[in-house]
Amino acid sequence: MNYDVIVKGKFISRPNRFIANVEIGGKTEVVHVKNTGRCKELLAEGAEVYLALSDNPQRKTKYDLVAVKKGSLLINMDSMAPNKAAGEYLRKIFGKKALIKPEKTYGQSRIDFYAETKDEKWLIEVKGVTLEENGRVLFPDAPTERGVKHIYELCKAVREGYKACILFVIQMKGVREFSPNDKTDPEFGKALRYADKHGVKIKAIDCIVTPQSMVLDGEVKVVL
Repeated sequence: MNYDVIVKGKFISRPNRFIANVEIGGKTEVVHVKNTGRCKELLAEGAEVYLALSDNPQRKTKYDLVAVKKGSLLINMDSMAPNKAAGEYLRKIFGKKALIKPEKTYGQSRIDFYAETKDEKWLIEVKGVTLEENGRVLFPDAPTERGVKHIYELCKAVREGYKACILFVIQMKGVREFSPNDKTDPEFGKALRYADKHGVKIKAIDCIVTPQSMVLDGEVKVVL
């Protein structure tokens, strides 16, 4: 997953969840934030950020904020990036002959990916992870009723003969383990543990992140 043109900036402030003020080349620009989550641990005043130049001349904002430096970590915080990168990854994992389709409606939910091989039918839900604490990453960073709903839909799918997976895309490299964020959303953690015991595969994969790209790389230990 690649961006066309990237520029470096310095984060100033975030007036609301959609926009931020960023210093670029000595000038303050209003930019679009491609993540509506809280991200308070990432967007600190003075943080080094990376912005993708938009190719849409009609837009009010010229740039999208897509990555941030947090200590030694470069973290992609574009909420659309995990699905794009996961799509590339799944095509490699399942092979050229497999059918891979995004946004499969199942029950009352829209699951991120449907994959079909000669012998199996998979439903795969993708979750982007940006919250890191001392080498451990957590999800979610805010309560998510929709996320809990998707987990139980996948459990139902397994009972009906599908294979199912929740794929946590860790939008950084250099972490040791992943866990559900029980402090922020205990219901999500409860649902994830239930799913693990009822046939849904739980995977966490980190990414090689550069200012211009993000590629899924290696599995990270899941601690439930």
